[in-house]
Amino acid sequence: MSSAEAGPVPEGTSPTGRPPSDGSTRDRIRDAAVLRFARSGFGTSVRTIAADAGVSPALVIHHFGSKDALHRACDDFVLRWIVAAKRQNMGRAAGGQLLQVMAEVDEFAPLLGYAVRSLQAGGEVARAFVQHMIDDAQVYTREAVADGIVKPSLDEDARVRYLVLSSLGTLLLSLTLDPPDDPEDFGANVRAFMTEQYLPMIELFTQGFLTSRRMLDDYLLYVGDPPAGTGTDPEPDHEHVPETTSEER
Repeated sequence: MSSAEAGPVPEGTSPTGRPPSDGSTRDRIRDAAVLRFARSGFGTSVRTIAADAGVSPALVIHHFGSKDALHRACDDFVLRWIVAAKRQNMGRAAGGQLLQVMAEVDEFAPLLGYAVRSLQAGGEVARAFVQHMIDDAQVYTREAVADGIVKPSLDEDARVRYLVLSSLGTLLLSLTLDPPDDPEDFGANVRAFMTEQYLPMIELFTQGFLTSRRMLDDYLLYVGDPPAGTGTDPEPDHEHVPETTSEER
């Protein structure tokens, strides 16, 4: 699924970027399905989703045609939510509202739960979901670079792909190795994950890890130039870096 297929982010989103609902029965069913899929996985029955939405299974089929079509509608909604929330909250966190963003984890819990269920399901849905996140992350990361919030990269596309895969992988691995007591209470699960991961994540993002860029300079001696037009050297080192022998390494 491409960014164009997901459609533009609608105006009037909530403080967390959640696309608005028009209060229709169709939206109520979709919202109930997002929550149920996040809590119980995509094997959930139409009957269960209908009960959550307070409608009949026949009405679910009337509005969406099939469970697969409902699933696709949920994908579209959640992906647009991710686009809006990521773009909105990157600026808010940089503007000193990080604690406020963290306090809204309950609002984000269904979004993250749905993403994890998609990854666990695998197949085309997971690949489309991850690729869509990468495509949109490239857009809002370039916006953040232009706004001076984020440093530029030698290869912006590669950096974005790495960050998306590593962040999703960290969440999925954490929940796999240490499964929650109540899989349906995704808000508690996400809060526990963020409590454990937020400090090291923010520290790495803001302070980095190595005290010098020597490893990068050494690596660049043995590889070709980054893809043209993807970025610029974020911190050029004007000092001459001599080649080293294998013994010195």
